[in-house]
Amino acid sequence: MKSKLLLTCTVLFFCSCFVLGQSQSSKAVNPGENNNGWVQHPWQGKRVGYIGDSITDPNCYGDKIKKYWDFLQEWLGITPYVYGISGRQWNDVPRQAEQLKKEHGGEVDAIIVFMGTNDFNAGVPIGEWFTETEEQVMAARGETKKMETRKKRTPVMDGNTYKGRINIGMKRLKQLFPDKQIVLLTPLHRSLADFGETNVQPDENYQNSCGEYVDAYVQAVKEAGNVWGVPVIDFNAVTGLNPMVEEQLVYFYDAEYDRLHPNTKGQIRMARTLMYRLLTLPVEFGSPIKLCGLLNN
Repeated sequence: MKSKLLLTCTVLFFCSCFVLGQSQSSKAVNPGENNNGWVQHPWQGKRVGYIGDSITDPNCYGDKIKKYWDFLQEWLGITPYVYGISGRQWNDVPRQAEQLKKEHGGEVDAIIVFMGTNDFNAGVPIGEWFTETEEQVMAARGETKKMETRKKRTPVMDGNTYKGRINIGMKRLKQLFPDKQIVLLTPLHRSLADFGETNVQPDENYQNSCGEYVDAYVQAVKEAGNVWGVPVIDFNAVTGLNPMVEEQLVYFYDAEYDRLHPNTKGQIRMARTLMYRLLTLPVEFGSPIKLCGLLNN
């Protein structure tokens, strides 16, 4: 209980310093500007790779929708390396990651992965994180070491299941970017998308073709944070976006046929959520940042 209270107080202190820093100078033009020793947003001016699907894809609706990463570029000076492609699923993460590595290599400071909604729509089975076998292993607990029979778990690397795809994607990301911050975002809530005769996607109150609700795909990404040791921002919850509520369709592209893709107003809400959530995550693991003049560089 005390540790939770301490963490809460620390985050509130950090955020208050960030806000106060903005107010100290009339010259501040974006949320990450450093003023008179006040805290600078840790992601200010960084270079971030974005891996994802149509909600990230710059070509999805083109200039009709300004994307969340556009706003982060404006507000924090983040250089975006965008690889999201409409319709892609978690099995495309390794390819996008490899392209990011090939084209930008050591320039990348962090990677944000926003995937999963198309795996749900495609009816990809959830699967399991691990398989278990019994094996012999050397062990000692206050006695002479000896071979013991124990259960051993092995990550499932199966591109035909959702968890298997996440395992494959995360392993590749960790291999390509072992010293970089990797952040996962859970899929958003989703409602009707009617894109024509061969592409009609029911709302989230319906199971997909393999009998799963979208919640299972959201939960799997949250679990992946612990499986792979990466932070997860629960976009499904913290953005507050839910197109199943008619009044919230002001945040989505078209109430008539596309209640799936956030419009520019929805993307702003996503970007603001990310901006403040990323405030609590390091983008690099070198020297500490300066907090309200209380810490030395």
